[in-house]
Amino acid sequence: MDRRQFLKVTAAAGALAVGLRHAPALADMDPFVKQDALGQAGLVKKKEVTPLELVDAAIKRIEALDGEVNAVVTRTFDMARERAQSEDLGEGDFAGVPYLLKDLNDLEGVKKTMGSRMMADFVSDWQSPYTDKTLETGLVVLGKSNTPEFGLLATTEPLLLGPCHNPWDLSRSTGGSSGGSAAAVAAGMVPFAQSSDGGGSIRIPAACCGLFGLKPSRGRMLKQEQQPMPADISVKHVISRSVRDSAKLLDLTEVKEGGAFAPTGYVSEAGTKRLKIAFSTARYDGSDPDSDVKAALEETAQLCRDMGHEVVEASAPIDGKKFIDSFLTVWASGPANLKAMVEEQTGKPAAETGALEPWTLGLADFFAKRPEGAFKDALAYFAEVEAIIAEFFTSHDVWLTPTLASAPPKLGQQAPTVDFDTLYQRTIDYVAYTPQHNAAGTPAMSVPLSWNADGLPIGSQFAAAKGQEGLLLALAYELEQAKPWADKWAPHSAVKI
Repeated sequence: MDRRQFLKVTAAAGALAVGLRHAPALADMDPFVKQDALGQAGLVKKKEVTPLELVDAAIKRIEALDGEVNAVVTRTFDMARERAQSEDLGEGDFAGVPYLLKDLNDLEGVKKTMGSRMMADFVSDWQSPYTDKTLETGLVVLGKSNTPEFGLLATTEPLLLGPCHNPWDLSRSTGGSSGGSAAAVAAGMVPFAQSSDGGGSIRIPAACCGLFGLKPSRGRMLKQEQQPMPADISVKHVISRSVRDSAKLLDLTEVKEGGAFAPTGYVSEAGTKRLKIAFSTARYDGSDPDSDVKAALEETAQLCRDMGHEVVEASAPIDGKKFIDSFLTVWASGPANLKAMVEEQTGKPAAETGALEPWTLGLADFFAKRPEGAFKDALAYFAEVEAIIAEFFTSHDVWLTPTLASAPPKLGQQAPTVDFDTLYQRTIDYVAYTPQHNAAGTPAMSVPLSWNADGLPIGSQFAAAKGQEGLLLALAYELEQAKPWADKWAPHSAVKI
């Protein structure tokens, strides 16, 4: 079928839907929504569609869906249309595919709020080498995705931008901090979207939105910031619907020469090696996750056994209390600097300026109460955790845990306005499985293998030794084949509405 026939048939199908529902149908807007990024790029390469047609279709989906989801907080539609028609687009592997950047990232000449009233009018005058490398693949940026203030929460409910709503249930959280990216992909606005992960911020929203999210090893990707923070434990990649999209973009954006690890390359198929998989569901304090999460993970463990892998109950011997204290000390150091910056610039107490959210101010105060040397001690414990987990992976290929301790919570339960002590406890209870892999620098992925009785997604987290993204991706392909999720679409998505 050539391009003209392809569009004619799908337009006719869309017209029928309009007649049946007496309303604009998303099926009429484009025929591409069920295609992953490589699938859409393939249509361009075969000249069945143009990049502009892909971009215009995605724009229509955003305009139709985002009013209730609030995933795309800055729109660069004119810029995207211009790029889609430009000779500069090139013939990269993702040429013409619509894409979103998380609003923690710089795109030269475009607003970057970082979800904060402090940054409401900031416009970037540069962009990172990572962004440059991403754009070299031919992706077309349609805008910025919603994120909590400075990426500091496991939910995306910034006061500046408004809450992002989960397409699986609009009353639920999308997770954070890449919540806007995950919501946009789950709603079918774009096939995948840029994300970053400093404590779980790729894996958490992937789990909440029924998507695939791989956090690469620390040191795998290009340097990303003009002025990296001390103890920078964040890495960038994507949240996607298919394993192959994530695998291909990793291949195209990883450091190829002089990096911390041998290049992963493009992992394109399921592995054949049978693995020894450690399995645990207990949180830092030994308590269980919610019952639906525990049941889902036990099913995942059994799935792995059925595929021929050896699954043993084991976990890395990390001191949970010490780790939480160390991680929150490092996490709160950024807000402490932000608070000091606001007070220096305004001459007023930060709380009086309205520039920072209550959670951010609470973290700053938490850091101020740390004993002298606490930050240095926390980094020293991170090094211990890195060594403990490295040793753990000498006798286990993969470590399977829940991604989160519960299904997506109701919006408001973890909002930045919740009393600090209450929100602190809710956060550490909820995000009990992801931050240790940031401290250790190990790769980890959330795989969408389960949904609970309420139809909410539950992610299974698999981690491996540093530099072992290839092993994880090969396993992900195998899981994708054994328990496919490609046809699972959220109720509030372009496929369902």
